[in-house]
Amino acid sequence: MNDKKYTTLSFGKLKFDAAICLNSDLPSLEEFAKLGDMPILAADGAAGRLRKIGVTPSVIIGDLDSLSSEDIAHFEKVKIISVPDQDTNDFEKTLKYAQSMNYHSVLILGIHGGEMEHTLNNWSVFARYSKSMNLALYDAGRYGISLDKSIHAEVKTGETISLIPQTKTIISTENLKWQLSEEILQLAVREGARNVAESDSITLEIHRGELLLFIDGRLPSAPSYD
Repeated sequence: MNDKKYTTLSFGKLKFDAAICLNSDLPSLEEFAKLGDMPILAADGAAGRLRKIGVTPSVIIGDLDSLSSEDIAHFEKVKIISVPDQDTNDFEKTLKYAQSMNYHSVLILGIHGGEMEHTLNNWSVFARYSKSMNLALYDAGRYGISLDKSIHAEVKTGETISLIPQTKTIISTENLKWQLSEEILQLAVREGARNVAESDSITLEIHRGELLLFIDGRLPSAPSYD
């Protein structure tokens, strides 16, 4: 494989500019402690979930239809931004705020939106904004990263690697237990979940399309592309 085609994906060089919390299951207080003093942006009702675990957001953003009077009283010193626009959901509203603050590398927490349609809508927003921002999901100790380019990735031998097409990709791999050679992954046809790294570096050559790469979390490190 020609190295000129590849970008190196690594962790440790870059920290996230901010974290966005959505109104679903959030990490523990101990995991939030790993984020240090980075800004926490709460999307509407996520503020209530943060209150329950003892985390104070830097700002609360959304149409505020899920923000209780108790949350408002508790966070009286926190900036609250009302964005009533119904053409975007609270996740997208918060991403737009992050862009306005020049936050580029952003960690996303609580991607599952409760009802199935909310969750799928959040995934769509994530994929769309990943084209212009350096986004990573964090859920159950795992990162999710949207990829549309070929990479060498720093991983750990034995690490679980999942490749989920968005919605169809042609891919070749190196240093995975189950190798792929210009093979098609396509939603509703064939996915690439739960593969295993056989080295501390893997290669993913994306011939066409996009995919979601799932690896172990590296809090508080953001993906870095060199």
